[in-house]
Amino acid sequence: MSRFAAALFGAASLAFIAPAQAGSTLDAIKARGSLKCAVQGPSNPGFGVPGSGGKWIGFNVELCRAIAATIFGDADKIQISALTTQTRFPALQSGEVDVLTNNTTYVMTRDTQLKFNFPAISFMDGQGILVPKKLNVASGKDLNGATVCVQPGTTTELALTDFFRKNNMKFTPVVIQSRDELTRAYADGRCDALTSDATTLAAQRSTLANPAEHIILPDRLSKEPLGIAVRQGDEEFRDIIAWSFNTLVNAEELGITQANVDEMAKSTDPEIRRFLGVEPGLGAALGVNEKYAYTIIKQIGNYGELYEKYLGEKTPLAIPRGLNRLYTQGGALYTPPSR
Repeated sequence: MSRFAAALFGAASLAFIAPAQAGSTLDAIKARGSLKCAVQGPSNPGFGVPGSGGKWIGFNVELCRAIAATIFGDADKIQISALTTQTRFPALQSGEVDVLTNNTTYVMTRDTQLKFNFPAISFMDGQGILVPKKLNVASGKDLNGATVCVQPGTTTELALTDFFRKNNMKFTPVVIQSRDELTRAYADGRCDALTSDATTLAAQRSTLANPAEHIILPDRLSKEPLGIAVRQGDEEFRDIIAWSFNTLVNAEELGITQANVDEMAKSTDPEIRRFLGVEPGLGAALGVNEKYAYTIIKQIGNYGELYEKYLGEKTPLAIPRGLNRLYTQGGALYTPPSR
């Protein structure tokens, strides 16, 4: 097929694409007028905390806002629930919430047995170990016989057990459900070490009296692809979440920011014009407003902007982007193109 013919075919295809039909979850969200979105509870600095006036802020909260911006054209149409590791899955299964953005690791059994979909991997993390500097250890392999604080019912607990078994070491777990209580137990010296996702450890370390007196050891006990989770059975809602997240990343790739999105909308670059809805097609294909990508970036910003605002080097968490850099910058952040 010639390039001209291919172009005509593509244009004709877009013209006859019917808007996606809403499933039960998306219907309920539209009827309600807001998105019920769950983040880590009771709070997790950088990722989700109640701000002034009780309005939640943080990286994972912004993911909720991006989805709401796509559906409603208004990022503020969200209801935030702060759920623990034990309450998050029942809440999603029962319909108490529509979506989890609370750093849930994407693993096979949550897909096949719990019947969840993970439309996007929003953060690539790894399980780490936090210890006091005064313990004078340089590796998790120096912790034979240690007491370790860990949350129950998580992939973290399994990875911790595997790590000690592989290295022929023993440990005594201190199992506490609440993340805040777990951190307090560590701060009170009830355990020698605290384990969780490395980013969660960075967040919890920032709440300690003297964060500089604690280090995250270099060991990574597991890979933790943290995803956005929804119930299976509503592919239209799944698509909206996937492409809301992809929009954040693709905007960074294209150099489109919250500050320059209006200027970029005047670009003659056909890819940018389609992406921002200046030339129609993508919004109709997703069953939303043609300007959904513009709206997300205008109201929220791109992925890199959110990262630097809540998690980056200039924040109390100071988490290097590492794998979460764009693939064009040496990272592993690689999403499908918006076309």
